[in-house]
Amino acid sequence: MKAIQNPFSRRNFLKKSSLLTLGTGSILSLPQSACAQMPSVENDINLIGPKSGYSPQIGTLVSMLNWMRNTIMWSLRGLSVDDLDYLHDEQSNTIGAMLLHLAATERFYQINTFDGRRWGDWEKEDRDTYQVAMNLGDAARKQIKGNPLDFYLEKLISVREHTLIELANRDDAWLMEADENFWSNGPTNNYCKWFHVCEHESNHNGQIKWIASRLPK
Repeated sequence: MKAIQNPFSRRNFLKKSSLLTLGTGSILSLPQSACAQMPSVENDINLIGPKSGYSPQIGTLVSMLNWMRNTIMWSLRGLSVDDLDYLHDEQSNTIGAMLLHLAATERFYQINTFDGRRWGDWEKEDRDTYQVAMNLGDAARKQIKGNPLDFYLEKLISVREHTLIELANRDDAWLMEADENFWSNGPTNNYCKWFHVCEHESNHNGQIKWIASRLPK
């Protein structure tokens, strides 16, 4: 399958995404393609199912990834650097660290499913960018701070852009291919791995909302 032309422009997105810091209504100024990275028809964010440019099952997966990413974007409205760095207690993660963690996790699943590499088999550039965020914990609490929202959005968008291009070059047979040794409790196919990316964002979206509701006034 040919790769689809991704309509997303990273430069334009970063310029327009700065509106997110202006207030809760400003996300409405963003185009649908920026908020959700929709690769096909605009305004179909709530239509889970096949998408133009993808095989049927992969398109359905993409629609779920897009929907969840759109939800994440709504959770980030109006967050300042101080908000992104807010640490609720010594065991918590900051919102900024969790956003970089989401990008790191998606990057790992790219390395695993697209390149056939295993956990820890990172290129130096990926290690330098994502290893601390991947592990979270004390190192992330100390090192991931002082960044504006656009910094995290750029990482999320860059990784997702690559995901969409790679998925457009694969078919449903690839999606169903099983990895016998990925998790210890049985075989895992590529569909499960990428659904986990979606579920993982849902999990951290709940944490982001919880922390955002407790930000200092």
